[in-house]
Amino acid sequence: MDYQFLLSIITNDNFYCLEIERVATGGLILTFQKKRLAIYRLGSINKVMTQTDNNAARQFISAIPHSRRLGMKVEELGNGKAVISMPYDKALIGDPVTKVIHGGAVSALMDTAGGAAVVAHPLAGLGTATLDLRIDYMRSATPGQTITATAECYHVTRSVAFVRATACDADTARPVATATGAFTVMKGSS
Repeated sequence: MDYQFLLSIITNDNFYCLEIERVATGGLILTFQKKRLAIYRLGSINKVMTQTDNNAARQFISAIPHSRRLGMKVEELGNGKAVISMPYDKALIGDPVTKVIHGGAVSALMDTAGGAAVVAHPLAGLGTATLDLRIDYMRSATPGQTITATAECYHVTRSVAFVRATACDADTARPVATATGAFTVMKGSS
């Protein structure tokens, strides 16, 4: 689905989701859904989850305009791990001579995978924003090949989640880039 707008409202025990979808005829379809929440207590940390967390995260990623434009696809998502791929696209070439994808596209892929890993972590919250992202570029991606970023959220505090990520093309033994990042944690109310 091509979402024009996605709005989520959270109350004490319910999750409401308003989706606005543009259809080919130029009209809009409005969908308002009420979804039941389950609140899990883990020590002093709360995690608000629905049964469709992965679907919601996938929809969220596909609703991000630059993720759609870059052709990002969620390959795996759950338990603090996200794997997102980005196909080779001539429009993303950074060097016309070598036909190598621009580093900014790789950066966007790694940032999106990092944020998705945070949202998929059982101790993190319903949303996130990037606080800091350090990327080390190891080599150029091979022209014509899909780049896949694998991100792991390995530590969560009350307000910050920490992530490691690797981007590879078909040669998974030699990463294109590695990254470490810090992301905000936005928890549900208890």
